[in-house]
Amino acid sequence: MQQNITEIQKQFELDLETATSEAKINEVYLKYLSKSAGLTTMLVKKIPSLSSEEKKLYGPKINTLIEEQKNKINDKKNLLAEESLNDPLLDLTLPEKATNAGFLHPTTQVIRQLNEFFRYSGFSVAEGPEIETALFNFRKLNLPEGHPATDLQDTLFIQQLGDEMDIVLRTHTSSVEARILTNYEPPIRVVVPGKCFRNETLSSTNGAYFNQYQGFVVDKGITIQHLMSTLEQAHKYLYGEDTKVRFRYKYYPEVSPGVGVDMQCKFCGGEGCDVCKYRGWIEALGSGMIHYNTLKMCGIDPEIYTGFAFGMGLDRLVMQKFGVSDLRTLYGGKLAYL
Repeated sequence: MQQNITEIQKQFELDLETATSEAKINEVYLKYLSKSAGLTTMLVKKIPSLSSEEKKLYGPKINTLIEEQKNKINDKKNLLAEESLNDPLLDLTLPEKATNAGFLHPTTQVIRQLNEFFRYSGFSVAEGPEIETALFNFRKLNLPEGHPATDLQDTLFIQQLGDEMDIVLRTHTSSVEARILTNYEPPIRVVVPGKCFRNETLSSTNGAYFNQYQGFVVDKGITIQHLMSTLEQAHKYLYGEDTKVRFRYKYYPEVSPGVGVDMQCKFCGGEGCDVCKYRGWIEALGSGMIHYNTLKMCGIDPEIYTGFAFGMGLDRLVMQKFGVSDLRTLYGGKLAYL
């Protein structure tokens, strides 16, 4: 046994000395210390067959040998790393223009800004599945079977199994709202950024893939004034104190009353242009007080609790903030932003 220990140690020293790269050092580690077939590890497996006296003698020696080999391997790796840092041919200084080498996508920037605002306002940030059942994407949001929003021309179905069990690519982030309202008890205050999918023809303002930013609050005593104040402050936080928004009644099945929110066009200042289709205003989001039926289907007593919900079309908000006139440049895969 002593001869085996001595021979393995000598060979280890020789192999480690000739290892001149991290890959070679790793090979030495596997040769001697791998759990299945390492030469030093195999010595440990021989201990049970030794006599009691031999176990007392060689057991500690083998353990010491293993620790020494591990330490020497780590020391060799550290030395190699230090030598590479001191290589005169290696320039580790930061290039002068490195700070301009990369940046976050405009959509990601807006999501983070909105998250910052809503976290400060006491909201949690959540996410949910992009492949969804009709139960959470439609039914619990007061969208019965046969509603125009569930028509095949809008929704991308993965598998049609009948009513609640249909599998779809979620058409809105409201599906996460339905899941959270079903699984948690009020008070609830949550926002949900995420991707959505609809069967749309690609144009300068629409696409089959887009981003939404969902938010909802459920508690005792929530009114529509809470909704309007929250949305007005969010837009001013994102675009500046001079930002103008307007509220108008609009029908959405999952809320009642429904409130459409428009923002004065940043491109033309309300004068009218191609981007706002000469209206002076751009529809920013849909919102409203969460429908009585939605609360009830999610297991929340609508006689005790009220709430509001909103869903922002993130892509349009990004276009306004960064002056992007064509939605397709956001996801075209080109370096379109400076």
